[in-house]
Amino acid sequence: MCASPARGAVPLPSAGSALRRASASLLAVAAIFCAQPAQADLAKIRQSGSLKVAIYKDLPPFSAVAGSQPEGIDVALARALSKEMDLSVSLLPFDADENMADDLRNMVWRGHYLGFGPADVMLHVPVDRAFMRENDKTLIFAPYYRETFVLVHDRQRVPEVRALEDLAGQPTGAEGGSAGANALLSGARGALRDKVKIYAGADNALHALFAGEIAAAMVTRAQYESALRAAGQSAARFAAVDMSSPLLPAHGWAVGMAVRSGERELAESLQNALDAIRRNGELERIFARYGVSMQAP
Repeated sequence: MCASPARGAVPLPSAGSALRRASASLLAVAAIFCAQPAQADLAKIRQSGSLKVAIYKDLPPFSAVAGSQPEGIDVALARALSKEMDLSVSLLPFDADENMADDLRNMVWRGHYLGFGPADVMLHVPVDRAFMRENDKTLIFAPYYRETFVLVHDRQRVPEVRALEDLAGQPTGAEGGSAGANALLSGARGALRDKVKIYAGADNALHALFAGEIAAAMVTRAQYESALRAAGQSAARFAAVDMSSPLLPAHGWAVGMAVRSGERELAESLQNALDAIRRNGELERIFARYGVSMQAP
C-alpha cells in the first residue's frame, strides 16, 4: 500500500545559481510512484545499453566541464548508477537556463530548442514537494545530498561570527546572483552592503578568502570543502558557520534526480541503484574523493 507524503517543504533557490527531510521526500516519491503508470522506456534504455544523464556544465564540485572532460560528484554518481544498472553512461552536460523549471523542460521532458536532449535522467534537482507539484511533467525522486549555505570566515581576521553584524566593516564576498550574495547584501540591515564583493563564481570568492583579500564568504558547504582541499589550505584557519537569514533555506535543500512523468520503472531502477551504492559505501566514497562530507538528505 502506498503511504501518504509527509507535509512540510521550504522554497528553494534555483540550482542554476551555483546554488524535508529524507523521510518526507521519500514518502512524496512513493506517492507519485503509486499514482503513475509504468512505461516501457527502461526496456528501450536497456536495449540501447546506455543511460543518458543530464548534468550541469558549471556546478562545481558536482559537475564541471574542463575542455571536453566532465568531472565532479554528479559525474561520478552518474557513472556509478549506470554501472549498478549494468549500463554504460552517456553524459549530457548543459548550461543552466533562467530557472530550474526551464532546465527540466529542456533536459527531461521536452528537449532543448537547440536540438539536444532530453536525457533519460537529470541529476541535482531539488526534491521539494511544492516544486514537484509545480513541475508535474517530471518525476522528482531519490534525494542523495543536502545542500546548505555556510558563512566561511578567516579566524585570523574575525575570530568568531555568531551573526552577520559581527562582520561589520569587514570585506566579504559571494557569487553574483546567489542566495548567499543576497543574504550578505541585505544582512545586518544593510550595514555590510558597501563591503560586499561580488564574484563570477563561488570558487573566485573562496580564492579571495584564502588569499586574504576578504574576511568571509557566503557559499555552499560543498563549495567550501572542495575548494579548501584543492587549495591545500588548513581548515584550522577558517570556520564554516550556519548563518540564519530570511533569504536562505533554514535547513538547506535536498537534491535528487528527475525523469519524465510516468516513468515509474526507470525511476524505481535508479532508486534501487542509488540504494545499492549507498549501502556498499560507494556514494560516500564519491563525495570523499572531492573533499566533501556526506550530508544526509
